[in-house]
Amino acid sequence: MKNIIIGTAGHIDHGKTTLIKALTGRNTDRWEEERRRGITIDLGFTYFDLKNGDRVGIIDVPGHEKFINNMVAGVIGMDLVLLVVAADEGIMPQTREHIDILGLLGMEKSIIVLNKCDLVEEDWIELVEEELREELEGTFLENAPVVRVSAATGQGLDELVDTIEHVMKDEVKEKDIHTIPRLPIDRAFSLSGFGTVITGTLISGSISKDDVLEMYPIGKECKIRNIQVHGVDQERCYAGQRVAINLSNIKKSEIRRGCVIAPKNNMKNTELLDAKISILPSSMRILKNHERLHLYTGTSEILCRAVLLDKEEIGPGESGLVQFRLEEEIAVKRGDRFVVRFYSPMETIGGGVILEPNPVRKRRFDEKTIEELKRKESGSLGDVMELQIKDYADTMITLAELAKVTAHSVDELQEYLDELQTEGRILVFPMKKDVYLWHQDSEFEVREKILAALKAYHEKHPYRYGMKKAEIHNTYLKKVKPIVFDAYIERMVEENKLGRKEEYLQLPGYEVPKDANYQAVEKLLRTTFEKAGYDFVRFSEIDLGKIPRATAEDVMLMMMDEGQCVRINDEMFTLATLMDEAKQKILTHLQSEDVITIAQVRDMFSTSRKSAKPILEYMDSIKVTKKTGGESERVAYL
Repeated sequence: MKNIIIGTAGHIDHGKTTLIKALTGRNTDRWEEERRRGITIDLGFTYFDLKNGDRVGIIDVPGHEKFINNMVAGVIGMDLVLLVVAADEGIMPQTREHIDILGLLGMEKSIIVLNKCDLVEEDWIELVEEELREELEGTFLENAPVVRVSAATGQGLDELVDTIEHVMKDEVKEKDIHTIPRLPIDRAFSLSGFGTVITGTLISGSISKDDVLEMYPIGKECKIRNIQVHGVDQERCYAGQRVAINLSNIKKSEIRRGCVIAPKNNMKNTELLDAKISILPSSMRILKNHERLHLYTGTSEILCRAVLLDKEEIGPGESGLVQFRLEEEIAVKRGDRFVVRFYSPMETIGGGVILEPNPVRKRRFDEKTIEELKRKESGSLGDVMELQIKDYADTMITLAELAKVTAHSVDELQEYLDELQTEGRILVFPMKKDVYLWHQDSEFEVREKILAALKAYHEKHPYRYGMKKAEIHNTYLKKVKPIVFDAYIERMVEENKLGRKEEYLQLPGYEVPKDANYQAVEKLLRTTFEKAGYDFVRFSEIDLGKIPRATAEDVMLMMMDEGQCVRINDEMFTLATLMDEAKQKILTHLQSEDVITIAQVRDMFSTSRKSAKPILEYMDSIKVTKKTGGESERVAYL
């Protein structure tokens, strides 16, 4: 099932909120001021179900020009936009600005909703529709379907829902849920008894309850306490869903719109952005060097200065390379879209795409800088390499193989390889015979599965160190060579992304809990072994009461690992102190006698032959004694 987010756009009072209420039965105006003034100031969120059973999240964005910053924040994560135009007024200035913003932010799919059709004659509707087609020519909306409705009477709503379902099914691509999660925050608030809650559209990956992520750009760790999607508690949420997340370890006062949650060390704060900017043909402004602007990206609104790198100025309909010098830190990724508005008066003048999210300061008209940014814009050999590496998610790809599939030499690839590695987009594992390459998204997906498996394992077997490394290899990376898998695990342990105890893998920082249950089992076993002395009992014969045998076995193995107990044979265990005493007595005997027999051991420890024989076999295993040829006789090992 696709997770789809639909948004509205259009001039104030053209009926966006009324349309959503007609579709969903819910009012998205949340604030008293919105209801009193009859306009949407902040983002409103709700959902509705299509006829095929799919649930669609819907965002009501403000139409008033003073609330453009909220409108831009709402676009992030949208798959489809409903451009609402009132049939009695036609296209208006704010509608045009919304169209410009949507185009600059990379919106591709839209439905034009001609609202209030009950208020005008058929001839007038046709004139408005014709005007719309002329106005939208050359924009992403030029081929969008037009649906005539009346949100007030319900006219045309069934046709609109059918059109939405058609576009969703055939034209909207599913978001990648198997990648690194990123959630730009558009709202934060506190609830009594719960603490801090954030909302936003998850634009990539998935987030699970109890995940520990980082809040950028403030650099604070936060734990996911609870997740809601459309008001229903969920264990996991996915890209393309509107979510509300309850966080611990962070206060509402620390969060602002524009913050992002993502995995730790996955993003980097910056006060500089390299970008390609395009000025709207309809703009009346010329962008000059060092112009002060409002920059909108994701849910952020930041003041900045625009340093023009390849031109003296950029006019309407023109494009250029620019470095934004921000007045606050933000965290973004390459390829993110942005919109810029003039500082004063506030009007949208253009937008574009971020080419480098963490650049160094650049000089104007530097040929090397311009060439590098043009290469990033057009799609370099590095981009081709990245796509190829991503195709080998299960096996990894060697540098030699990559050279073959890209038809370039290893030397030609090296510069781009270094860049991909520096940017954290790939992992590199140098081996003796070759270099293995793995995409960051592929690694993240595998690691998430491993961590989920380890979490489940710890819950089921709390008194074990973890899962065997070989089992993890055979389950999640069986097509990767053991030596490369070992290198990967070693790196994850060094980075504290996985924990390890000998050949067992565990969650980072995991320790076997010595809780009341553990202590009760430990006490029972110790008391049993002390009471038995050298008349060993078989483990299967120990009366455990209500204690599950598997739990007792796990505690027994922990006691062995800690040196408290030893295994005598497959069926018998005892305290290490008892066997240490037995070792000293047997060594003392062998200092004066050449041979020790099972009968002598039986008498030495006042036990039975059934227990004396295992004692000698144990002494053989730790190289205190060895057989002389006779089954019942031993001599000193040395």
